[in-house]
Amino acid sequence: MKLAIFSAAICAASAFAPSASYSTKSALSMSEAETTADDATEPKAPAAPLVAPINGWVPDETKPCYGLPGVAGPLGFFDPLGFSKDQSLEEVKRFREAEVLHGRVAMMATLGYLIGESTPTITYGMDVHHTIANNQLPEVAGTVLFPFFLAINFVEALRASVGWVEPGAGPLFTLREKYYPGDIGFDPLGLKPSDADEFATMQTKELNNGRLAMLAAAGMCVQEQINGQGILENLGF
Repeated sequence: MKLAIFSAAICAASAFAPSASYSTKSALSMSEAETTADDATEPKAPAAPLVAPINGWVPDETKPCYGLPGVAGPLGFFDPLGFSKDQSLEEVKRFREAEVLHGRVAMMATLGYLIGESTPTITYGMDVHHTIANNQLPEVAGTVLFPFFLAINFVEALRASVGWVEPGAGPLFTLREKYYPGDIGFDPLGLKPSDADEFATMQTKELNNGRLAMLAAAGMCVQEQINGQGILENLGF
């Protein structure tokens, strides 16, 4: 009888004891909830770009010309003939290299038309010579032209060694992967901005001035061929 009463008391007491498995499960659930909360509040680091920025520019295939500067109002992105459509990044960079360099040459040519026709020069004995610019080159002695062309060849060879892949080291007419079109590191006056947005703005200004200069130099050349008069002479000076 006493044994039966003792057994019944033990069973009754165990009915009010906490379950070990339930406690373990609750603790596990709380730990998972805290981990999830920490993950939700922890800020995620921004994804690193696929390529290293060059002068602050990272190629973006969703933008015209992979996001290169040069788009300005009022027309915005202007490519009516579709030269840049469906082009690879390497090809777009090569187009931009050509545009920048031709623009720089045209800006110097525009000044050359005005200065060469209207100021004293060593070639013409320090007299103002009124031969139109289109006809001046055949009149210059070869001893003057040779060092001039030699200097041009030297500068072009230096530019090619900085920006272009050497023949045999890759496909022909290919720019280096880390080369920014037009930036050969020549900045004696320190005008190049260090800020990416300021650099893009300056690059757009240079491109627009170069585009205008290409049109101006072509117009000056055609105008002189038509009436045989210098630029300032044609304007009445």
